[in-house]
Amino acid sequence: MTSPEEARPLRVLQITDPHLMAHKDGALLGVVTRDSLSAVIQEVLSVHGQPDLILATGDLAQDGSETAYRVFGESLSRLGGDSAWMSGNHDNAPVLREIAGEYQADRRQILQSGWHFVLLDSSVPGKVFGELAETELDFLESALSEYPDTPTLVALHHHPVDIGSDWMEKIGLKNRDAFWRIVDRHPQVRVVLWGHVHQEYERTRNGIQLFATPSTCIQFTAGSSGFSVEPLAPGYRWFEFKSNGEFTTEVCRASAFEFELDENSSGY
Repeated sequence: MTSPEEARPLRVLQITDPHLMAHKDGALLGVVTRDSLSAVIQEVLSVHGQPDLILATGDLAQDGSETAYRVFGESLSRLGGDSAWMSGNHDNAPVLREIAGEYQADRRQILQSGWHFVLLDSSVPGKVFGELAETELDFLESALSEYPDTPTLVALHHHPVDIGSDWMEKIGLKNRDAFWRIVDRHPQVRVVLWGHVHQEYERTRNGIQLFATPSTCIQFTAGSSGFSVEPLAPGYRWFEFKSNGEFTTEVCRASAFEFELDENSSGY
Protein backbone atom coordinates (compact mmCIF):
# COMPACT_ATOMS: atom_id res chain seq x y z
CA MET A 1 0.00 0.00 0.00
CA THR A 2 1.06 3.60 -0.58
CA SER A 3 1.44 5.59 2.60
CA PRO A 4 -0.16 9.08 2.88
CA GLU A 5 3.34 10.61 2.96
CA GLU A 6 4.34 8.88 -0.29
CA ALA A 7 1.11 9.97 -1.97
CA ARG A 8 1.45 13.62 -0.96
CA PRO A 9 2.36 15.97 -3.84
CA LEU A 10 5.75 17.66 -3.85
CA ARG A 11 5.27 21.22 -2.56
CA VAL A 12 7.44 23.75 -4.38
CA LEU A 13 7.64 27.47 -3.68
CA GLN A 14 8.91 30.00 -6.19
CA ILE A 15 10.27 33.19 -4.67
CA THR A 16 11.67 35.77 -7.02
CA ASP A 17 13.20 39.24 -7.23
CA PRO A 18 13.50 40.16 -3.53
CA HIS A 19 16.21 42.79 -4.31
CA LEU A 20 17.73 42.64 -0.83
CA MET A 21 20.43 45.08 0.26
CA ALA A 22 23.23 45.14 2.78
CA HIS A 23 21.48 47.82 4.82
CA LYS A 24 18.49 46.53 6.78
CA ASP A 25 16.40 49.56 5.78
CA GLY A 26 17.31 49.29 2.10
CA ALA A 27 14.26 50.23 0.02
CA LEU A 28 13.23 49.93 -3.62
CA LEU A 29 10.81 52.67 -4.73
CA GLY A 30 9.71 53.10 -1.14
CA VAL A 31 9.40 49.39 -0.29
CA VAL A 32 11.82 48.07 2.36
CA THR A 33 12.75 44.84 0.64
CA ARG A 34 13.67 42.86 3.78
CA ASP A 35 10.26 43.67 5.24
CA SER A 36 8.37 42.70 2.11
CA LEU A 37 10.25 39.39 1.85
CA SER A 38 9.48 38.68 5.50
CA ALA A 39 5.79 39.39 4.86
CA VAL A 40 5.76 36.99 1.91
CA ILE A 41 7.43 34.24 3.93
CA GLN A 42 4.88 34.69 6.69
CA GLU A 43 2.09 34.45 4.11
CA VAL A 44 3.56 31.20 2.78
CA LEU A 45 3.65 29.71 6.26
CA SER A 46 0.12 30.89 7.06
CA VAL A 47 -1.49 29.75 3.82
CA HIS A 48 0.50 26.72 2.70
CA GLY A 49 2.93 25.70 5.42
CA GLN A 50 6.47 24.56 4.76
CA PRO A 51 7.51 23.77 1.18
CA ASP A 52 9.64 20.78 0.24
CA LEU A 53 11.69 22.81 -2.25
CA ILE A 54 12.20 26.54 -2.86
CA LEU A 55 13.17 27.88 -6.29
CA ALA A 56 14.66 31.38 -6.03
CA THR A 57 14.68 32.75 -9.57
CA GLY A 58 17.06 35.67 -9.41
CA ASP A 59 17.62 39.29 -8.40
CA LEU A 60 18.05 38.04 -4.87
CA ALA A 61 20.20 41.09 -4.12
CA GLN A 62 19.88 44.62 -5.44
CA ASP A 63 23.46 45.51 -4.50
CA GLY A 64 25.15 42.13 -5.04
CA SER A 65 26.48 42.18 -1.49
CA GLU A 66 27.52 39.16 0.53
CA THR A 67 25.40 40.49 3.39
CA ALA A 68 22.26 40.53 1.23
CA TYR A 69 22.73 36.88 0.22
CA ARG A 70 23.29 35.81 3.79
CA VAL A 71 20.12 37.65 4.83
CA PHE A 72 18.29 35.82 2.06
CA GLY A 73 19.58 32.45 3.25
CA GLU A 74 18.64 33.16 6.85
CA SER A 75 15.21 34.38 5.76
CA LEU A 76 14.52 31.13 3.90
CA SER A 77 15.53 29.11 6.97
CA ARG A 78 12.12 30.05 8.43
CA LEU A 79 10.53 27.92 5.72
CA GLY A 80 12.64 24.81 6.11
CA GLY A 81 13.17 22.50 3.14
CA ASP A 82 15.81 22.68 0.42
CA SER A 83 16.35 25.66 -1.84
CA ALA A 84 18.06 26.40 -5.16
CA TRP A 85 19.18 29.90 -6.11
CA MET A 86 19.54 31.37 -9.61
CA SER A 87 21.24 34.61 -10.68
CA GLY A 88 19.45 37.63 -12.10
CA ASN A 89 20.73 40.80 -13.73
CA HIS A 90 21.15 42.62 -10.41
CA ASP A 91 23.02 39.76 -8.79
CA ASN A 92 26.76 39.30 -8.39
CA ALA A 93 26.80 35.73 -9.71
CA PRO A 94 30.15 34.62 -8.18
CA VAL A 95 29.16 35.93 -4.73
CA LEU A 96 25.70 34.40 -5.03
CA ARG A 97 27.18 31.00 -5.93
CA GLU A 98 29.59 31.16 -2.99
CA ILE A 99 26.90 31.93 -0.42
CA ALA A 100 24.41 29.56 -2.05
CA GLY A 101 26.97 26.80 -1.59
CA GLU A 102 27.03 27.46 2.14
CA TYR A 103 23.26 26.89 2.22
CA GLN A 104 23.42 23.84 -0.10
CA ALA A 105 21.42 25.94 -2.55
CA ASP A 106 23.75 25.71 -5.55
CA ARG A 107 22.33 22.62 -7.27
CA ARG A 108 21.64 22.90 -10.98
CA GLN A 109 19.62 19.68 -11.34
CA ILE A 110 17.18 18.25 -8.83
CA LEU A 111 15.37 14.92 -9.05
CA GLN A 112 12.58 14.73 -6.52
CA SER A 113 9.23 12.95 -6.26
CA GLY A 114 9.19 11.92 -9.90
CA TRP A 115 10.08 15.36 -11.27
CA HIS A 116 13.26 16.78 -12.76
CA PHE A 117 14.16 20.45 -12.12
CA VAL A 118 16.78 22.11 -14.36
CA LEU A 119 18.08 25.50 -13.25
CA LEU A 120 19.79 27.89 -15.66
CA ASP A 121 21.92 31.02 -15.26
CA SER A 122 20.68 33.59 -17.79
CA SER A 123 22.54 36.54 -16.22
CA VAL A 124 25.10 38.54 -18.21
CA PRO A 125 27.61 40.55 -16.14
CA GLY A 126 26.88 44.25 -16.38
CA LYS A 127 23.78 43.82 -18.56
CA VAL A 128 20.06 43.96 -17.85
CA PHE A 129 19.06 41.59 -20.65
CA GLY A 130 19.61 37.86 -20.34
CA GLU A 131 21.52 35.39 -22.46
CA LEU A 132 22.36 31.71 -22.10
CA ALA A 133 26.05 31.10 -22.73
CA GLU A 134 27.00 28.13 -24.89
CA THR A 135 27.95 26.28 -21.72
CA GLU A 136 24.44 26.84 -20.35
CA LEU A 137 22.83 25.66 -23.58
CA ASP A 138 25.06 22.57 -23.54
CA PHE A 139 24.10 21.94 -19.92
CA LEU A 140 20.41 22.25 -20.76
CA GLU A 141 20.71 19.80 -23.65
CA SER A 142 22.67 17.33 -21.53
CA ALA A 143 20.33 17.57 -18.55
CA LEU A 144 17.21 17.05 -20.65
CA SER A 145 18.79 14.16 -22.56
CA GLU A 146 19.73 12.45 -19.31
CA TYR A 147 16.13 12.00 -18.11
CA PRO A 148 13.94 11.81 -21.23
CA ASP A 149 11.02 10.13 -19.47
CA THR A 150 10.84 12.30 -16.35
CA PRO A 151 8.44 15.28 -16.19
CA THR A 152 10.64 18.37 -16.17
CA LEU A 153 10.53 22.00 -15.06
CA VAL A 154 13.12 24.42 -16.48
CA ALA A 155 13.74 27.60 -14.48
CA LEU A 156 15.72 30.76 -15.26
CA HIS A 157 15.60 34.47 -14.47
CA HIS A 158 14.85 36.17 -17.81
CA HIS A 159 11.62 35.76 -19.76
CA PRO A 160 12.02 33.66 -22.93
CA VAL A 161 8.78 34.87 -24.58
CA ASP A 162 7.08 38.15 -25.37
CA ILE A 163 4.98 39.16 -22.34
CA GLY A 164 3.26 42.11 -24.04
CA SER A 165 5.27 44.91 -22.42
CA ASP A 166 7.38 46.95 -24.84
CA TRP A 167 10.06 48.12 -22.44
CA MET A 168 10.63 44.63 -21.07
CA GLU A 169 11.16 43.06 -24.49
CA LYS A 170 14.54 44.80 -24.63
CA ILE A 171 15.63 43.12 -21.41
CA GLY A 172 14.38 39.57 -21.82
CA LEU A 173 16.31 36.48 -22.91
CA LYS A 174 18.32 37.57 -25.94
CA ASN A 175 18.93 34.14 -27.46
CA ARG A 176 15.49 32.69 -26.79
CA ASP A 177 15.41 30.91 -30.15
CA ALA A 178 18.41 28.79 -29.15
CA PHE A 179 16.70 28.03 -25.84
CA TRP A 180 13.46 26.91 -27.48
CA ARG A 181 15.24 24.81 -30.11
CA ILE A 182 16.57 22.68 -27.28
CA VAL A 183 13.40 22.61 -25.18
CA ASP A 184 11.21 21.76 -28.16
CA ARG A 185 13.27 18.62 -28.80
CA HIS A 186 12.38 17.27 -25.35
CA PRO A 187 8.66 16.57 -24.88
CA GLN A 188 9.09 15.74 -21.18
CA VAL A 189 9.42 19.47 -20.42
CA ARG A 190 6.10 20.44 -18.86
CA VAL A 191 6.92 23.82 -17.29
CA VAL A 192 9.18 26.81 -18.00
CA LEU A 193 9.38 29.20 -15.05
CA TRP A 194 11.05 32.59 -14.64
CA GLY A 195 11.25 35.79 -12.60
CA HIS A 196 12.49 39.25 -13.69
CA VAL A 197 9.14 40.64 -14.87
CA HIS A 198 7.68 41.39 -11.39
CA GLN A 199 4.18 40.27 -12.39
CA GLU A 200 1.99 37.22 -12.79
CA TYR A 201 2.04 35.58 -16.21
CA GLU A 202 0.58 32.28 -17.43
CA ARG A 203 0.46 30.97 -21.00
CA THR A 204 0.85 27.70 -22.90
CA ARG A 205 3.34 27.24 -25.73
CA ASN A 206 3.38 23.97 -27.69
CA GLY A 207 1.96 22.12 -24.72
CA ILE A 208 4.45 23.63 -22.24
CA GLN A 209 3.02 25.77 -19.47
CA LEU A 210 4.82 29.08 -18.99
CA PHE A 211 4.80 30.95 -15.69
CA ALA A 212 6.16 34.17 -14.22
CA THR A 213 5.53 35.35 -10.70
CA PRO A 214 5.15 38.57 -8.71
CA SER A 215 8.22 39.92 -6.96
CA THR A 216 8.50 39.83 -3.20
CA CYS A 217 8.90 43.63 -3.38
CA ILE A 218 7.66 45.99 -6.15
CA GLN A 219 5.35 45.02 -9.05
CA PHE A 220 5.64 46.17 -12.67
CA THR A 221 2.45 47.18 -14.47
CA ALA A 222 1.36 44.42 -16.85
CA GLY A 223 1.17 45.45 -20.51
CA SER A 224 2.88 48.81 -20.02
CA SER A 225 4.81 50.32 -22.95
CA GLY A 226 7.27 52.12 -20.66
CA PHE A 227 8.57 51.54 -17.16
CA SER A 228 5.66 51.56 -14.75
CA VAL A 229 4.87 50.10 -11.32
CA GLU A 230 1.55 49.45 -9.63
CA PRO A 231 0.66 49.16 -5.93
CA LEU A 232 -0.05 45.43 -5.87
CA ALA A 233 1.09 43.46 -2.82
CA PRO A 234 4.25 41.34 -2.95
CA GLY A 235 3.69 37.71 -3.80
CA TYR A 236 4.91 34.20 -4.59
CA ARG A 237 3.95 31.12 -6.59
CA TRP A 238 3.08 27.76 -5.07
CA PHE A 239 3.19 24.43 -6.92
CA GLU A 240 2.07 20.94 -5.99
CA PHE A 241 3.59 18.27 -8.25
CA LYS A 242 2.33 14.70 -8.55
CA SER A 243 4.63 11.87 -9.54
CA ASN A 244 2.45 11.11 -12.60
CA GLY A 245 3.40 14.46 -14.16
CA GLU A 246 0.32 16.41 -13.11
CA PHE A 247 0.58 19.59 -11.07
CA THR A 248 -1.35 22.57 -9.75
CA THR A 249 -0.12 26.11 -9.18
CA GLU A 250 -1.37 29.39 -7.76
CA VAL A 251 -0.10 32.88 -7.05
CA CYS A 252 -0.68 34.36 -3.60
CA ARG A 253 0.08 37.81 -2.23
CA ALA A 254 0.89 39.22 1.21
CA SER A 255 -2.09 41.54 1.03
CA ALA A 256 -1.78 42.70 4.65
CA PHE A 257 1.70 44.15 4.01
CA GLU A 258 1.54 47.95 4.14
CA PHE A 259 3.84 50.08 1.98
CA GLU A 260 4.00 53.42 0.19
CA LEU A 261 5.12 52.87 -3.39
CA ASP A 262 6.78 55.62 -5.43
CA GLU A 263 4.62 55.27 -8.52
CA ASN A 264 6.24 58.23 -10.28
CA SER A 265 9.68 56.68 -10.66
CA SER A 266 11.08 56.23 -14.15
CA GLY A 267 13.30 53.30 -13.13
CA TYR A 268 15.16 51.68 -10.30
